[in-house]
Amino acid sequence: MEARLNLKHKIGQGISPQQFIEGMQNRTMVTSNITNTKERFISVYENFTWAQEDQKAFFTALNNSSDLHCLILCTDWCPDVIWNVPLLFRVMEESRISTEVLLMEEHLETMDLFLTDGGRNQPIAVFLNASGDVLGRWGARPAYIQAVMDRFKMNNPNKQEADYKEKLNQTYREIGELYQVSNEYQEVILHELRDLFTSFSS
Repeated sequence: MEARLNLKHKIGQGISPQQFIEGMQNRTMVTSNITNTKERFISVYENFTWAQEDQKAFFTALNNSSDLHCLILCTDWCPDVIWNVPLLFRVMEESRISTEVLLMEEHLETMDLFLTDGGRNQPIAVFLNASGDVLGRWGARPAYIQAVMDRFKMNNPNKQEADYKEKLNQTYREIGELYQVSNEYQEVILHELRDLFTSFSS
């Protein structure tokens, strides 16, 4: 289905990763336990290291053959963006994949092509070939972290329940802890992206 989607008209409509970082506001996300979102974003970006050389080598090797383009749909007010987008930036740099950020509020018609469980979950990284055909997407979270939210939604289908918001906040707290407890989420993202890129060439 998505393979026939073409977004060539969106190429060049976004902002650069650097512009995104510079334009970020400093926010405090109490539930997710992030005291300064911009600082944390930059810290994740600057402290990223390749735990496995073969992972780095895989993405470096994409330099030679890459006619890929990456569009990242996101905003600076979503906690998953603070953790995941710095990593996406790093991987795209290593792969020399041309990357731009589409601020979600300005590109809702594109965001709505890539909903997660019917919702506008972000970040979503969309990968295009030179013709603008969508090859695949990643996001909004590593699978094992997304599973926490999926479980919540399955167990709490009724948004009108009195304690729905409280339970949702508890789920956001759990997700926040998973990001902070270790760099495991980074390893998982690298694996997921590697599998995705491998599928492009097959």
